[in-house]
Amino acid sequence: MSFAPFAVAAWLFVIGLYGIVTSRHLIHLVICLSVVQSSTYVLLLAIGYRTGAAAPIFVDTKPGAPAVDPVVQALTLTDVVVGATVSALLLALAVQVHKASGTFDPDELDTLRG
Repeated sequence: MSFAPFAVAAWLFVIGLYGIVTSRHLIHLVICLSVVQSSTYVLLLAIGYRTGAAAPIFVDTKPGAPAVDPVVQALTLTDVVVGATVSALLLALAVQVHKASGTFDPDELDTLRG
């Protein structure tokens, strides 16, 4: 098992988290959140990977042959769909905030009005 995918996942997480903390623009914030989300894709795929294993299609495979874990692949696909949905929702909210306040800067937003 290689250490590289885990290092890449940690690097993506740290870079995205740094972007979230230092962001002064709502769109930049959503993009940095997507980078953090992509670190989970790399981590899940690194956990489910097996050296020398085949794809989890068991039609022509001998019983007992090593295969990649299909559950982890399904979780990664679900993670991609959830990440895209969250990004779309946050971008729509950022556009609505810009329409209401005229800015994307979180520090310049007025207090919420009822």
